[in-house]
Amino acid sequence: MKNNISDRLVRKFDNELKFFKGWLDGPKAVGAIMPTSQFAARSMASVITPESGLPVLELGPGTGAITRAILERVSPDKLISIEYSQDFYEHLRNEYPGVDIRLGDAFDLDTTLGDGGATRFDCVISAVPLLNFPMETRIRLIEGLLDRLPKGRPVIQISYGPVSPVATKKTGIVATPHDFVLRNIPPARLWAYRRAALA
Repeated sequence: MKNNISDRLVRKFDNELKFFKGWLDGPKAVGAIMPTSQFAARSMASVITPESGLPVLELGPGTGAITRAILERVSPDKLISIEYSQDFYEHLRNEYPGVDIRLGDAFDLDTTLGDGGATRFDCVISAVPLLNFPMETRIRLIEGLLDRLPKGRPVIQISYGPVSPVATKKTGIVATPHDFVLRNIPPARLWAYRRAALA
């Protein structure tokens, strides 16, 4: 029991060091100074409907904090994770051998998945640092993700600003607050994006 706790603490510290190193190497690509807390990760993963039979798409898994919460809801073969950083990608491949982890760009999903837009997902769980990109790019990403989801299913996005990172006025997107998690560094706002009813 003591060894298990000790091993978990060592792994947690190691992951936090990896994440911080990733942030130092490319702060625009990482977007936060610490991995997502288990509280925020579980809240994000709570939207998954395992009964749908569809896979879950995760964007920006980093060191795998959200990946772990997703795997509490679905089996590894029902998860596709896309990571932009080579270092994080290699870490994730070792940590989660049963998950389909792709090295690629979330903003060029058709190329990264190589499916011409055909793959459908139950939901999308994203930790992409949207605030580091132009608004037009953010809107285009969310619209493309919603095209891959059944009607009514969400894209869940973590962010750290006071308002939605995606402006939805004059789009077919509806943004709703999903959660505000104080037990995260920094405190996290979670947003759900869905198609407008008439879109």
